[in-house]
Amino acid sequence: MDNQKKTAYLFDNVWTVPNLLSFIRILLIPVFAVLFYKGQLIWAVVVLALSGLSDFFDGKIARRFNQVSELGKMLDPIADKLTQATIAVMLFLTFFNAENRTLHLFAWVFLLFIVKEMVMLIGGAVMIYFGLKPGAAEIYGKAATMAFYLVMISIMAFGPEIGAFRQLFVIPDAVMMVLVVIAVIMTFVAFISYMPGVHRQAKVRFSPEGKAAARAEKEAKAKAKAKK
Repeated sequence: MDNQKKTAYLFDNVWTVPNLLSFIRILLIPVFAVLFYKGQLIWAVVVLALSGLSDFFDGKIARRFNQVSELGKMLDPIADKLTQATIAVMLFLTFFNAENRTLHLFAWVFLLFIVKEMVMLIGGAVMIYFGLKPGAAEIYGKAATMAFYLVMISIMAFGPEIGAFRQLFVIPDAVMMVLVVIAVIMTFVAFISYMPGVHRQAKVRFSPEGKAAARAEKEAKAKAKAKK
């Protein structure tokens, strides 16, 4: 019962359009991975574009129609991180096995995206465990996410050797590398921008007052449970 009370707030106002879009984005991840793995790059690009559009619109819909929910605040970044990590893994494997020497040597850059997303996911879980709230995406995070989608869709559509539409146009190797590096820089700027908020929450939570409040809350819950 106590655990149910802890998580009950997550299920208030669950059935909203933004939450549905976040669920759809999570469901699209394996669809994208399978299509990409099987070489169905055009459909993989379409699926990724749909995922990016749903990410763009879910926040706007939530704010415009007052459909912001606690569950949505968790689902949205989880969907983002799982999607970006999956894209980075697929492109790392593709670049690493590419015949193009430049692509092969450049594959390691995608490991930076993978590490960053894994750190964010694990860090968010640790924060929740200690009673802290992972921060919602701010302007840096939103800009980095948009840049990531645009760059990755461009590579999968027009990248050398792997682009679905490379018969029409191929991005030069140097331009592609610059675009990826820009996306990496923006990603880590966004990552650093979360640190002040995390530090403030941790400072309050682990201060003598914060520890005392946590103990008091725990004792109150224990007493309430004992009475039942």
